[in-house]
Amino acid sequence: MANALNSKTDSRETDNDESERAPLLREPREGLPEITADADSLAGVVAALRAGSGPVAVDAERASGYRYGQRAYLVQLRREGSGSALIDPIACPDLSEIDSAMDEAEVVLHAAHQDLPCLTEVNLRPSRLFDTELAGRLLGYQRVGLGFMVERLLNLRLAKEHSAVDWSQRPLPEDWLRYAALDVEILIELRDSLESELEETGKLEWAREEFDSVLAAPPKEPRPDPWRRTSGIHKVRNQRSLAAVRELWYERDRIAQERDTSPGRVLPDAAIVEAATAMPRTTPELTKIRQFGIKLARRYLNTWIKAINRTRDMAQADLPRPNAPGDGPPPVNRWADRAPDAARRLDTVRSTVTRIAEEVVMPTENLLLPDSVRRLAWAPPETVDPDSVGEFLRSRGARNWQVGLTAEALTDALREAEKA
Repeated sequence: MANALNSKTDSRETDNDESERAPLLREPREGLPEITADADSLAGVVAALRAGSGPVAVDAERASGYRYGQRAYLVQLRREGSGSALIDPIACPDLSEIDSAMDEAEVVLHAAHQDLPCLTEVNLRPSRLFDTELAGRLLGYQRVGLGFMVERLLNLRLAKEHSAVDWSQRPLPEDWLRYAALDVEILIELRDSLESELEETGKLEWAREEFDSVLAAPPKEPRPDPWRRTSGIHKVRNQRSLAAVRELWYERDRIAQERDTSPGRVLPDAAIVEAATAMPRTTPELTKIRQFGIKLARRYLNTWIKAINRTRDMAQADLPRPNAPGDGPPPVNRWADRAPDAARRLDTVRSTVTRIAEEVVMPTENLLLPDSVRRLAWAPPETVDPDSVGEFLRSRGARNWQVGLTAEALTDALREAEKA
């Protein structure tokens, strides 16, 4: 949960008047547990978990913005009858015994898609899941950060400091550990409150399908051209400059990995884009770009200039194309001119999805993925009926509850668009 850009920490911000009403949660109820950092203490946590009952609240702290990758630097657990535990996964990198102790217990996470990859790295692999953030989305909450939901449903306030600190630091300060312990302190109570609301609104089975889908999702495949996500790359206008972005990005990534530091701390995206646009030939020219003067970037000036100069002699065939190839439809803003029938279908299909989402009170993207909606409008099944539309949606990952809510209405929308 230590990513300042993710929803867990972003939406902990609460209005001042709300903060005044809700009491601040300051201390774990059994006191701050000792950090688990050796085999003996880990065995004690395993025994405590086996003696407990019910769901297991789990959280992980990473060092986003400080270290390379998304590994866990602290794992927090809590279970009824077991108390809370804080585990150092650097000192205890294999938590398979913890996984075994949880057996078939439901694991409660907030924004599970963020924490599951790093938990898998330490051999924590839940077989059952309750995702409190996802539950909030299905219930139509406009804000689904942990702090906001705890305050709304439990009338407690979580402190928001330490959300973006360097959790790879050792030793971890006591106030950081207290902050981490409190994040699982009330997670099970939050889960129970959300489950009741899901059941009251008829959405509990939908949520269970969603949770199962999160657990069953395969690991994300590496992006074929990750450098294309460089912030500000849209400012780069020609292929040779794009090649410079690519070369600088891969050099930066190599250095960041070797040093185990965040790529942005080696060289900011803005510096890559500016250098690729200016195409300097010498290190003195390169240092005129202000951000190449930061400590780490300055240490590798020769590396950067060699990367840029490599692109000058590249054959045209080796230069990257301005737009990454893809298997989906073209950008929507081109549809009206290039494919007016598809544009008309998209308008009708989108309005149908929006209407259904409003009826069931949830964001449209949780009802159906926007990409699925675009693809359906661009290339609908040859025979349009509820079965074929449902099969199309399932092929794009839609769950049964989503198909049940939308297939028939989308069939009508596609047929209506063809008549227009």
